Amino acid sequence: MCLAVPGQVESLHDDAGLRMARIDFGGVYKTVCVETLADVAPGAWVLVHAGVALQLLDAEAAAESLRLLAEAARLGPTP
Repeated sequence: MCLAVPGQVESLHDDAGLRMARIDFGGVYKTVCVETLADVAPGAWVLVHAGVALQLLDAEAAAESLRLLAEAARLGPTP
């Protein structure tokens, strides 16, 4: 199973010719490749899988995804 997680772009930078971003995942910061997203900018919400931003999200979609992830965490593992 794969999981993509929403995060908010804090800043952008170049790393060896690749566009990278510092992403805030609820207080946990990771560096993510944003090369695939032409219109990414600080403040934008992105969906991230395996260190790569897959798509831009609006704030409402990001909030709903985070709500669903929190609900799944409360449910715990399935038998």
